Amino acid sequence: MRYLGAVRAGALALVIGLLSSTANAESLRSALESAYMNNPDIMSALLSVRQSAEGIAQAKAGKLPSIGASASIGGSWSLPQGGDFSTGGSTSLGVDYSQTLFDSYRTEAGIEAARAGTEIAKYALRNAEQNVLLSVVQAYFAVIRDTQLVQLRADNMAFFEAQVTSAEDRLRLGEGTRIDVSQAKARQAAAVSSYRAAVASLQTSQASYQRWVGHKPSGLSENFNFGKMLPTSIDSATSYAEDNHPALLSARAAIRAAQAGVDSAESAFGPTLALVAGIDATNSWSDSGTSTGNIGGSARLSLSIPIYSGGAMGSGLRSANIAQIKSEVDALSARDQIRESVISAWSSLQNATSQIESATASVESNQLVVEGTIQERDVGQKTTLDVLNAQAELTSAREGLISARSTRLIAGFSLLAAAGKLNPETLGLNVAVHSADGYIATVEGVWQELRALDE
Repeated sequence: MRYLGAVRAGALALVIGLLSSTANAESLRSALESAYMNNPDIMSALLSVRQSAEGIAQAKAGKLPSIGASASIGGSWSLPQGGDFSTGGSTSLGVDYSQTLFDSYRTEAGIEAARAGTEIAKYALRNAEQNVLLSVVQAYFAVIRDTQLVQLRADNMAFFEAQVTSAEDRLRLGEGTRIDVSQAKARQAAAVSSYRAAVASLQTSQASYQRWVGHKPSGLSENFNFGKMLPTSIDSATSYAEDNHPALLSARAAIRAAQAGVDSAESAFGPTLALVAGIDATNSWSDSGTSTGNIGGSARLSLSIPIYSGGAMGSGLRSANIAQIKSEVDALSARDQIRESVISAWSSLQNATSQIESATASVESNQLVVEGTIQERDVGQKTTLDVLNAQAELTSAREGLISARSTRLIAGFSLLAAAGKLNPETLGLNVAVHSADGYIATVEGVWQELRALDE
């Protein structure tokens, strides 16, 4: 009994610690806002957009001139046989200029591919936001669910301990049997094991919450009003997802990138015209006092026409065409996956609603059964085993109700994510929406060799 008393005390301390301090209560919106502003997954996706945008500047550089400077200084000496020792030196300074004037539109194709790649990264950011927000929701309601299960199973331990005490009292009075006591103790041991499993699940949920939100949970509440966020029908949800889901938009942008890859591969068959120019200044001297200097320059147009490259150009074009077809097939696959996700989320939501109704009725009925069975046991019409079985069914029904409530809320957010609507705007979060549009616009206009950019 001392052991069970310690377990009950631990249960009470854990539940009080989880449910206390409403002053530190954190609503779901507050948790979502904290995660949105601080989660490293979202920050990483945002930085990926900026990194991808730099590909635009690098592609545009193919149309701009390349200018370089060179300088050198050197000395020499000689000691001819029978002659005098002499020294000399020279300096040179040059400026080189080169620019591709025409490359069969390869540069334009590269710029389009870079822009499409940046667009893919932007949609990947939106998808990452959805994934993080949904993970926060799952962790949030998992903590609430597991906290309630810990409290329920702690109460269940207390109930079975009371049944053990009652069975032992009736045995002493000659009204019960040792079998009744053993059955009660077996159920009590099972209740302790179930409680420990609930505590372990709660600790896992708390760790998940801290990972996604950034701090430990405190004072969570399962009250959340979706309002008009959820789609009104499965058809409207599917239609919205096909037009707005970031994963599908990303797949369509990938088609653009693949088309640009085809254009780039085709340009390999065309000519390239380049301008190459340079200015050089040299000066040389010797210890005899002589000095000479020269300034010169050159300019030329260079035309390159590919004729044969061992089949590499043809293979490159075929590969690019296959990649474009594959991107279109991948987009169809993404569309089908999103449709499946919407239908699955919609069905889960409807099923969870039905489960809540069923579990609520089951809890009410089993509560009456437990109370009636205890009364009948006390007058000898039922056995201790009947009471234990009735309590087990009541506990199962209560756990089912707790899980169904959590599942329904998560299913609602899963439906928003499946439709592509799980974002700060839809949820009404008080945060500045992450965007790299300003950085992209700045990169589009940069031609200088800047080491850093301000948006």
